[in-house]
Amino acid sequence: MKLQVKSRENTMRKLLVNIRYFIAPLLILVTLAGVLAGGVWAWTGVGLLGVGIILDTLINVQTRGAIDENGETLGIPWLQNTVMYMMLPVFVALQIALAYQIYNGMAGSELLGAVLSTGIFAGIGIIYGHELSHTKGVAFVISRWMMALSGSAHFCYAHVYNHHLELASEDDPATAPRGRDIYSHYVKSHLGQSKFLFEMEKQRLKRLQKPFISFGNRWIRGYMMSVPSLALFFYAGGWLGVACLALVWVISNFELEALNYLEHYGLVRVKSEPIDYRHSWDNSTLFTSWFFIEIGRQADHHDRGETHFWELDEVGAPNTGVGYFTLFALALIPPVFNAFMKKHLDNWDENFATEAEKEIAAK
Repeated sequence: MKLQVKSRENTMRKLLVNIRYFIAPLLILVTLAGVLAGGVWAWTGVGLLGVGIILDTLINVQTRGAIDENGETLGIPWLQNTVMYMMLPVFVALQIALAYQIYNGMAGSELLGAVLSTGIFAGIGIIYGHELSHTKGVAFVISRWMMALSGSAHFCYAHVYNHHLELASEDDPATAPRGRDIYSHYVKSHLGQSKFLFEMEKQRLKRLQKPFISFGNRWIRGYMMSVPSLALFFYAGGWLGVACLALVWVISNFELEALNYLEHYGLVRVKSEPIDYRHSWDNSTLFTSWFFIEIGRQADHHDRGETHFWELDEVGAPNTGVGYFTLFALALIPPVFNAFMKKHLDNWDENFATEAEKEIAAK
């Protein structure tokens, strides 16, 4: 009897741990419903972003993730994988919903709200596209299609073969040096990662003695994967529809680069030295961890790149102590963000950096 009770308790505990990662999928569906409902509901996604910032700021509880006290994961792999795979059709439905409203003549502030809401929550596809980019086979293809919905299929290769190998060095466009604001980082990181895959494909195809302009070029193929979205919105509203999609892409990619910005801002590494826990800002606040499916556990993630989010653990990496929603709001005002990060960077220089890294930071 005691064993049965304990088994039920463990099952319930596991279920509760896994359910908490459903926050983002549920809010994406709520935003989709808001876009379809129209009117003031079209602004649902914008409102939810504001609520997220408030909750993340107020609930400053630090969590450990899906790892129990014995170091074992409480994650249910088949459940979490199913949710991630199902997010692709959900994001497709979100775009179709916006295109449908444009086709039916949605305009003015209602259209603006729908576009902003779609862009904000299409950007949440980052967390699933990122997780699946570290896999192989069908899951990686799903990742590419997920990122292609925002015109950024290049991310999947650049993230794995550039960012994870060159982290915190001058050769990683996704790492923001000290003093760079989030707006310029958006442009430099996005273009830099695209350029990386461009150059990688040029060299790869040359070795294979294949032409650069071909369907075998993964850089070209990635942008071709975004053509269905362009065609859909052009059909729905002509150039107005394309402009709406462009704004969705700008917003969602801004969120992507904002995460890159917050994860490694100001941290430096000697290129010849190995990547260590100290080269990432960990983020373990409750709302950030649950909403972003533990993407804030960057240190362990960069140490074990193919490890699933439900297996990531606390490793004692530097931590700013506040969540991504809060940091994002601060980063939108560069002087405020710089003032906030200065004390953390000073602490990093003093307690984490090597002498060589201190020299780089001083420059």
